[in-house]
Amino acid sequence: MTTLDVRVASVVEPRARFRDLVGSEWLKLWSLRSTGWSLLLGALAVVAFNFGTAWDHYRYWLQYDEASRAGFVANGMALWDAFTYNAALVLILASAAMGAVAVVGEYGSGLIRTTFTAVPDRGSLMAAKVLVVTVVQTLFGAVASGASFWSTQAMLSARDIGLPITHPGALRIVVASALLAPVCAVAGMAVGALLRKSAVSIVGAFVLLLLLPAVLTERRHLSAVLAHATPLHAWQRLGDAGPAVQEPFPWSTGGAWLVFALWALGGAVVTVLAVRRRDQ
Repeated sequence: MTTLDVRVASVVEPRARFRDLVGSEWLKLWSLRSTGWSLLLGALAVVAFNFGTAWDHYRYWLQYDEASRAGFVANGMALWDAFTYNAALVLILASAAMGAVAVVGEYGSGLIRTTFTAVPDRGSLMAAKVLVVTVVQTLFGAVASGASFWSTQAMLSARDIGLPITHPGALRIVVASALLAPVCAVAGMAVGALLRKSAVSIVGAFVLLLLLPAVLTERRHLSAVLAHATPLHAWQRLGDAGPAVQEPFPWSTGGAWLVFALWALGGAVVTVLAVRRRDQ
């Protein structure tokens, strides 16, 4: 008997294009009901905090003395109602949590093994995930920030103290508040990629983005430098449209924009490299 050697042609599947990965991650994100509800409730909470502050000023405006009302108008304090500190805390927590869950959700369900089997190029896959989350969070931040500015200034305009978007510093506050969302979301993704546990990652993002900036003080040089390097303090610097306050260690708005950029870039790099260097 003779043995026949039958050659079987090997099938090489084409490498996934990056735009296909982006489309896949987009569908994956919006297939979860929690995505839409989280964004909606988060935006409503942010706008509610800002609107509530403006409502207090509107309601009690006639009870303020003449000096207080004159100072409110002269110092452009209506912009402080456009996006308040409490609203920023809510925005940071909501965005960071969504960013972390976007990564650790697949680890918790075990779907990450199937995903990496289908797409061996882990770096490109995570880069697509970062891009999708960044776009969604940028839109979320823009809606929350824009709605907050419009609603608060419309409320204050009923007392003739509202300010337009063309007022000095107004556009900067709106843009900085909008970009705070994607910056913190990408930072949350980096924490999730490193810790890989939902609850632990959310707590880690809370400590990194909220607790640590809260304990840092501006009174000592080293502490001030560390504080200036956090997104929360950078947002405060960019949103400072009131009267100039003498700080022990002042810094520029350019430095604050740089902090935003470095956190976004660093978070993206950590997210991509974390899955390439570690086994699943």
